[in-house]
Amino acid sequence: MADTQIDVVIADDQQLVRTGFSLILGAQPGITVVGEAADGVECIDLARRLRPDVVLTDIRMPRLDGLDVVRQLAGPGVADPMNVVLITTFDQDDYVRTGLRNGACGFLLKDASPGLLVEAVQAAARGDALVSPAVTVRLLRRLEETERGSTSGDSGAAGLSERELDIVRLVAVGRTNQEICDELFLSLSTVKTYLARIQAKLKARNRVEVAAWAWEHGAVHTDR
Repeated sequence: MADTQIDVVIADDQQLVRTGFSLILGAQPGITVVGEAADGVECIDLARRLRPDVVLTDIRMPRLDGLDVVRQLAGPGVADPMNVVLITTFDQDDYVRTGLRNGACGFLLKDASPGLLVEAVQAAARGDALVSPAVTVRLLRRLEETERGSTSGDSGAAGLSERELDIVRLVAVGRTNQEICDELFLSLSTVKTYLARIQAKLKARNRVEVAAWAWEHGAVHTDR
């Protein structure tokens, strides 16, 4: 894992944010920031030209926002989709849902810790998407408020077993594969096998889409 090189493009209209992210990621062995963009159009151009392992982009940017960036780089119909992580803030719940549908493989708060930033980039690079726990819990609560009753009880519609639903619920609240192993007393290979089966049943491209399914079908509850 240490020998794997991860190339990253960062897009944000604030120079200070780009510089901060670049310094944090550049100090991490195995991660290189290969380009920076100040708007969405420049981000798409850089990403298509450099083909980085991960594109880290803000949602609110001039000329083209992050939602259109992720749609053009990773959305449905894109022949060779890239790994795009969206940077969001607490007041952007609707943007998170749209970004998810447009193909984002991760969501990160702009004030995330350096460790979580690095973890999100590493997760995206290996196809093991990360959703910031704070984003997950807030979005869950919003979805429960607006959709309670309309989707309740639908979680069995996809033919998931109880064990598969257990794993789906943990994915939906931001647990990593290793944390799922520890919580359910399963081996890592078993969890990966379950996740592959779950994604096939849900026709989900990655674990973020698995989480979205859980949120939208009442499989997860936060009233505790």
